[in-house]
Amino acid sequence: MSERDSAGVDRYLADTLLGDDPALAAALAASDDAGLPPIAVSPLQGRLLDLLVRALGARRVLEIGTLGGYSAICLARGLADGGRLVTLELEPHHAAVARENLERAGLGDRVEVRVGPAAESLRALAHEGAGPFDFVFIDADKSGYPEYFELALGLVRVGAVIVADNVVRDGEVANDASTDEAVRGVRRFLELVGRDARVEATAIQTVGVKGYDGFSVAVVVA
Repeated sequence: MSERDSAGVDRYLADTLLGDDPALAAALAASDDAGLPPIAVSPLQGRLLDLLVRALGARRVLEIGTLGGYSAICLARGLADGGRLVTLELEPHHAAVARENLERAGLGDRVEVRVGPAAESLRALAHEGAGPFDFVFIDADKSGYPEYFELALGLVRVGAVIVADNVVRDGEVANDASTDEAVRGVRRFLELVGRDARVEATAIQTVGVKGYDGFSVAVVVA
């Protein structure tokens, strides 16, 4: 199947299964207008995050990498009653756009957007005794994935789910000679996850409007 065909299938599935979503469409438009990079998860991926959070009955969710708040809207929609999402963003401008998008979507009261380097924010959450979190979504700078995973493990409960985006990198993740720092970061992350007895994990390859990529999914077992 060609890349164009896979993107067309993605659009067909989104049109058939998801329908129109004014809040998410507005979030994308506002992010584009603000000059944010067009790298948010796709509509189908966003719904998957919503459904995973909902199926888990999660009340405390942590996101690493907010961008314009598209995925945060999806995660917050899946929260159980009284639940809360903490989302971490490096860039103040991105965080401001995300807050506006979340407010417009009627979710501002469920979401805390923290600004600063993710590792520092994660350590601050640990110092505050935040959590334990039920679900973590990692979608930030790929070179930081190993550290984010290690720090997130200190903030979750047994049974929590940790999902990481962009782990296939157009197939380059299998290239052990790659000099791309994003690929190298993802490889270090996956190797770390594979060795860690505290989690059981898998990964799935995806194609569609976001190209050829994938998610890793880990369940905390100890």
